[in-house]
Amino acid sequence: MNNTDIRLLGLASFASMASMRMCDPMLLQWAQEFHATPGQASQVIAAFAIAYGVMQLIHGPLGDRFNKVRLIAWGAALSALLSVLTAMSAGIDSLGWSRSAMGAVAAGIIPLSMALIGDKVSYDRRQHTLARLMSATVSGLMAGQWFGGFASQYLGWRWAFYALATLFAGAAILLMRSEMFRTADTVSHKGPDSVAAYLRNMRSFFQATLVQKVLLLTWLEGVLAFGALVFIPSVLIKDFHMSSSAAGSAMLLYGLGGLAYSHFAKKWIAWLGEAGLAIAGGCLIATGLALLLLTQQTAGALCACLVTGMGLYMLHNVLQTQATQMAPDNRSTALTMFASLLFLGQSCGVVLLSWSVDANVLHETLAAFAVAVVLTGLAASRQSPGKATQVS
Repeated sequence: MNNTDIRLLGLASFASMASMRMCDPMLLQWAQEFHATPGQASQVIAAFAIAYGVMQLIHGPLGDRFNKVRLIAWGAALSALLSVLTAMSAGIDSLGWSRSAMGAVAAGIIPLSMALIGDKVSYDRRQHTLARLMSATVSGLMAGQWFGGFASQYLGWRWAFYALATLFAGAAILLMRSEMFRTADTVSHKGPDSVAAYLRNMRSFFQATLVQKVLLLTWLEGVLAFGALVFIPSVLIKDFHMSSSAAGSAMLLYGLGGLAYSHFAKKWIAWLGEAGLAIAGGCLIATGLALLLLTQQTAGALCACLVTGMGLYMLHNVLQTQATQMAPDNRSTALTMFASLLFLGQSCGVVLLSWSVDANVLHETLAAFAVAVVLTGLAASRQSPGKATQVS
């Protein structure tokens, strides 16, 4: 797999992540335009997230059965079409259905890209390659959050989806014209041929000890790290008297921390190794949360966002690299389950922290999360799928 292939996968992944976060600033505008309540408008975002999570169970077996490059390319093409339909929505219901369909289609792009890298790149180079892909997803997250708000205020929310459609269409066209698309086999012949075979395959998959350990750690990462990130803006607003827009802008530092890790990933991987990265990632997340809770200076809180983002993507890169090798014969299934457990973990973390807010113990709960994430990093450092290499 050459640099051009990785850039193309990165472009599609950038668009997929941007599509996930772009709607966050649009809720009030939707509610006003479609004469709906903010709660009804928020269901549009929930519909996308639910479809995105559930369809991981479908994209995994498809990726193991059919060629991943073609699935990614056609997923981008269908996402472009659905982006146009979203922009043309005449009511809150049609908006919800189009976003739900888009979540279902776009769900496979990032996990299948990761699985394809697992197929094509040897294990000793895989972590750095996945870090490059991760820089595209982090950039997409940041760009989606920013452009969604910019378009809503200055252009109208519909133009944001026309721009997104152009981005998806460009990724699809470039992928379909690429050498890896033209030389790809239509069918991989790896996946199960029937529902019964699929169920037997899934049972065997979940019985593997390494799979159980990596997915458990992924779930914990979702609970402790990704769950905590949802409530950092609340701490910034309450403790540091920031406005909602300022707190949202401060969270861009979290993304910049992830990009900083991606930029220096090759050097850090060589310096610390996989085990050292996992431990360092957990410790940096804990340090960022501790700084956020203990500092009384706004500058310290901003530094906390940067450090937390760097640590999170450091730990996340280790776990996703392990996930690419925990079940080589079912790599697409492994990566989509990885994504599902991460989403489920984040949801559980949000529920726990929501309870802590109502009970007025948010700070104490975040402190407990900081300790637990260090232990998660330590546990991740002890897992090793082995240095098996699979290069095709």
